[in-house]
Amino acid sequence: MKTYAVTIGALVLVCSFAGVAYADHTWGGYHWARTADPLTLQLGDGVKSVAWDTALAQASSDWSLSTVLDTVVVASAVNPRVCRATNGRVEVCNSKYGNNGWLGIAQIWVTGGEHITQGVVKLNDTYFNRSPYNTPAWRNLVMCQEVGHTFGLDHQDEDFANENLGTCMDYTSDPSTNGHPNTHDYEELEAIYAHLDFFDTAKATSGTQRARDVDVSERSEWGKEVRHDSRGNSSVYRRDLGDGQAIFTFVTWAD
Repeated sequence: MKTYAVTIGALVLVCSFAGVAYADHTWGGYHWARTADPLTLQLGDGVKSVAWDTALAQASSDWSLSTVLDTVVVASAVNPRVCRATNGRVEVCNSKYGNNGWLGIAQIWVTGGEHITQGVVKLNDTYFNRSPYNTPAWRNLVMCQEVGHTFGLDHQDEDFANENLGTCMDYTSDPSTNGHPNTHDYEELEAIYAHLDFFDTAKATSGTQRARDVDVSERSEWGKEVRHDSRGNSSVYRRDLGDGQAIFTFVTWAD
């Protein structure tokens, strides 16, 4: 049995929209289908610097403390600039994606209204190569948060002015104490993955329904805004692909 290596402080357990802490911070009920616990999910290493390799290894280690989830960092052949998704796993990439306003994005492909079939994390070095974001604290926060989204987790708090909750699933302007998951994140993963399925979407087998291969590298291709953060920025987008498939994009914006 795994044990949690972090503790949780006082949480405001209020379920509402942006601006407050979430009692249940599942992202729309989206999850990877699996037939046995724990879910073992591959994180494709498409990051190309020691600093990002360190952050990815830390995020993988942190999230694997969950009793229902294991992650393993594996080699990736994707072009980081494009970071094309791979069926059955999450690709994690960094590149200079431009002065487009976002620090990081997480994208998931969902089929049947709930099951994640693949995911992508992109980290924008246009901002991370300069102050104030060129620090381990900022890299750990955004890496941990975007990877957490690809499991089906939402934020615990979306008000930047609130006191830090000690979790990377918390919007903040001060990343110093928000670089890792906390106990509530692990509890939420247990709730999300409380049931087993009759098939696995984290295995790219011949029987797995493949997600439609479309380009979602540009904001214009993310689809329709479905939510905004406490600063008024569009934070979640949905693009319908037909046949019960959709792509969701979660955005972390720079100040």
